[in-house]
Amino acid sequence: MNQNDKSSAALSDVTRDSVSPAVIKRLPRYFRYLRELLRNDILRISSGELSKLMHVTASQIRQDLNCFGGFGQQGYGYNVKYLYGKISEILGVNRNYNAIIIGAGNLGSALASSPIFEKRGVKLVALFDVNPNVIGSSISGYTVLPMEELDQYCAEHTVDIAVLTTPKEVVRETAEHIASLGVKGLWNFASTEIDLSHQGVVVQNVHMGDSLMTLCYELTQNGDTRF
Repeated sequence: MNQNDKSSAALSDVTRDSVSPAVIKRLPRYFRYLRELLRNDILRISSGELSKLMHVTASQIRQDLNCFGGFGQQGYGYNVKYLYGKISEILGVNRNYNAIIIGAGNLGSALASSPIFEKRGVKLVALFDVNPNVIGSSISGYTVLPMEELDQYCAEHTVDIAVLTTPKEVVRETAEHIASLGVKGLWNFASTEIDLSHQGVVVQNVHMGDSLMTLCYELTQNGDTRF
């Protein structure tokens, strides 16, 4: 069995509970850095070289990748194209998931206009809103649909991910309704925690304010003397 076969076999044996959340959190960073290496026509890299780029120790990189089979060869390092393909596979980039956005306000419109979905293998297929002033308008080539049509749309189309940019006051009710329609992934920007694991739904709660506060903390710890 060659290295590629060993890695593929190991990858098939990986379960969700066998990989720590910290490792999973780092996977998108590997994806981004490997994609950039390919853009620069770098096809081979060692764990030491990758560690300098990512500011993660070479030992940590090897440990992370060993969770999925390793993918490296002693004395050679990593084949960047192969590793990028495997990380993409682990992250589901090749699954062609379909996503809808619920809430076509400022944030929803900005997400629809960004390349964030396409670059990660997710296809944005529709936007929904309750505002009559927004319904029927065009955002990045998508006609905003009324929420009244959501049930029928989900019945007639495959929807894997719902992006929630609604007010937090209605997000939980909205999320539970979307889950009842068979959507198994929620990307929640409503600044309130949602947990629908009991319904078999995966939720990623995004708190942009937390990131800003972390930045403020780091500024404070670096000795900001303005006050």
